Amino acid sequence: MADIEIRRATPAQAGALTALVRASSAYQGEYASILDGYTITPAYVETNPAFTATGDGLLGFYALVEAELDLLFVADEAQGLGVGARLIAHMLAEARRRGLASVRVVSHPPALAFYLRMGARRTGTIPAKPPKVRWERPELRFDVPTC
Repeated sequence: MADIEIRRATPAQAGALTALVRASSAYQGEYASILDGYTITPAYVETNPAFTATGDGLLGFYALVEAELDLLFVADEAQGLGVGARLIAHMLAEARRRGLASVRVVSHPPALAFYLRMGARRTGTIPAKPPKVRWERPELRFDVPTC
């Protein structure tokens, strides 16, 4: 997908980002509770740098909050097309630009293999926090390349 453009999200895109998150098939079934009532607000996007991947519409986005990957979502129809890898590469460049040595990720369990393929290393496990998060989550870290 060479036609992907990644740029800073605007507060006006908050509704579209929320819709992409809520439509994610990765958060249906046993994982649905974490998204109950979840909304990305314009204030969140304004305060926390988020970046969108667009091509034929919104393909995905991420938000890097301080030294943590707070959100990363790829639209179901764009899965397997390299969008996630492009977002991770952009996130690492953004982290380097900010002078970060590493970026923490608390992963959705089914996304663990993706993050490992992208170069993250597993650093631990975050315990469940019922009722919303009833499962343990992998904790990972990306080392930010200096060049």
